[in-house]
Amino acid sequence: MICKPDAVERGLVGEILRRFEQKGLKLVAAELRHLDTELLSRHYAEHVGKPFYNELVAFMSRSPAMTMVLEGPDDTFAIVRSLMGLTNPAVSPPGTIRGDLGTVMTENLVHGSDSNESAEREIGIFFPELAAE
Repeated sequence: MICKPDAVERGLVGEILRRFEQKGLKLVAAELRHLDTELLSRHYAEHVGKPFYNELVAFMSRSPAMTMVLEGPDDTFAIVRSLMGLTNPAVSPPGTIRGDLGTVMTENLVHGSDSNESAEREIGIFFPELAAE
């Protein structure tokens, strides 16, 4: 999961992580890092060439993001996405990260893998040392 640049800029990483830990998920890796265009092109490979891609990369690379690996039950990705809320904070339910803390759809604080397969791929991109485990 990623706390995007807007979450880091607004000082919300601790609150976001607290919500995941409070739910019972365990933090097993974390790194505050500046995401470069090469790394983002691998992460967002399915979006390369789409009209919004350049704007997305500009946002995600404008300042540091906190990349993390959370551990829990087999469906941890579903728990993470449920806590994140809907992409658009304006319609995301209260009690979710985006519903409580988000303000605009294009800067929606967090990214979470959408399946176990995506999580494995993304861990390989951001934490290659964990990918073989």
